[in-house]
Amino acid sequence: MEQNPIVKESPQGTTKRQLEKFKEKILHNDGFFYTLLRSSVSSQICGWIDTLVAFLAFSLCHLTPFLSTAIGAFIGGILNCIINYKYTFHAKGVEWRIALFKYVFVWTGSLLLNSFGTQILYYWVHDWHWLQDTVGMAKDGIFLAVRLFIALMVSLCWNFLLQRNFVFKTTWIDKYIARFLDTLGIHEIHVRK
Repeated sequence: MEQNPIVKESPQGTTKRQLEKFKEKILHNDGFFYTLLRSSVSSQICGWIDTLVAFLAFSLCHLTPFLSTAIGAFIGGILNCIINYKYTFHAKGVEWRIALFKYVFVWTGSLLLNSFGTQILYYWVHDWHWLQDTVGMAKDGIFLAVRLFIALMVSLCWNFLLQRNFVFKTTWIDKYIARFLDTLGIHEIHVRK
């Protein structure tokens, strides 16, 4: 008497399949939540690199808060553009040169908001004696706290919204940007598959 064995999936197999589905959603779902999640990871990676470079420029090279922030933002911005184009926003159908042009526009705004915001807030709070006496923060620590706060605000309120809705999306202005870039001699590269 042959029995038809019913193959039951082990709890580990079910969990593994659920994790694979969740991984697929995180990596490929372009809904608001999953895009925000990917953007947050990208922003954190690049933001920590940005902040580390800015902190080193400020504390080791003794540059101003403005210049330190600008150098960090430049390096973080390059990495962020690459990650966001390929992985975060899945910029399919958007020419790299147009996305890069729009990214530079948004990034310039981000650079200015981060740099001036850090400079203004740092000089506003750096002489608060209670931060130094009660909390025990040194000037470097105050700079780092201010830099992180400004970076978070700019990241959420400026970068994410504009990158999701403007930079890595096809928009009405793209054809004008393409014409402008063609005039400059920056042409679309066609890659054969």
